[in-house]
Amino acid sequence: MAQVRQIAAGLIWTVAPLAAAEAVPLNPYQPPVNATQTIRIWGDRHMDALTRAWARAYRVAHPEISFEIKLLGNGTGMPALYLGLADLAFFGRDLIVTDKDGFNHVMKYDPVRIELGTGSLDAPGKATALALFVHRDNPLAQLTLAQVDAIFSAQRRRGAPAAIRTWGQLGLTGEWADKPINLYADDTQSMAALFFQRVALGDSRMMNWEHFTEFQDIRHPDGTVTEAAAQSMAALRADRYGLAVSNLHYLDAQVRPVALAAQEGGAYGLPTAENLISRRYPLTRTIFACANQAPGRPLDPKVRDFLHFILGPEGQQVLAQDGQYLPLMAATARQELAKLP
Repeated sequence: MAQVRQIAAGLIWTVAPLAAAEAVPLNPYQPPVNATQTIRIWGDRHMDALTRAWARAYRVAHPEISFEIKLLGNGTGMPALYLGLADLAFFGRDLIVTDKDGFNHVMKYDPVRIELGTGSLDAPGKATALALFVHRDNPLAQLTLAQVDAIFSAQRRRGAPAAIRTWGQLGLTGEWADKPINLYADDTQSMAALFFQRVALGDSRMMNWEHFTEFQDIRHPDGTVTEAAAQSMAALRADRYGLAVSNLHYLDAQVRPVALAAQEGGAYGLPTAENLISRRYPLTRTIFACANQAPGRPLDPKVRDFLHFILGPEGQQVLAQDGQYLPLMAATARQELAKLP
């Protein structure tokens, strides 16, 4: 009977007058605080080896700290963070709407975002820098992002005065002058394509569909994958009048990359390690972490100290030795450290 009375009392509380309930607004959900000496990291599976290398190096000086590393995919990181299952979410791609809105909907503020390193030059899956390629016979040497936008997009958000649809509009003469520019790239909903659309096309989704062919990764029964970027390059090798978005992993003698400038009058650069680290190359990608830090509240000390380690000389050396990603420029590392007082 006592248990029945307790249940009844609970029911009476839940059906209290609506006015009384409205007088006491519900507090935003707050995940449990991780008061242990364990740092829990979820996120990008491609960062697993690097993350474990960072953890091993950090524990040499901090043996009291343990790590719980569950890098199951970029899409798992943010939910784990706002549900209190992770202290850090590691990302090898841009944040997308569901990442941002999911965290903000639950926590009512934005996560802290800290760059950890520069994406790879040519390692697939490792936040690889994108590049534009032409056929080896094509004399085009360089493009601005405004020109890239005018070629790929129907909106021209970067301010080009007119759409660019032929090679002659880029200054090519002779047989090239009236030939259409045939475009090849990843499926527009892929993470690489969304990055390209944000950086090069001003976040436009209205593509030049008349001349655009998109590819999806092909998964074979034996478990192997033919990546979309490889298919774009294959299409370009067979098309003298093509322009492909891909990456240096698939570079060969049949194609060559085009130098890019962020704006007219700016410096043109090819995708090289030096240009990626310095951010001079406009299609450089990054790897970063997100942490849950409420406004006006300090970051968990163990998380802050681990991030300080990653951004310091030893942590960046671990990244360089891993050989997949590129380190941060010192000025960039200092900028990120300033977010961690």
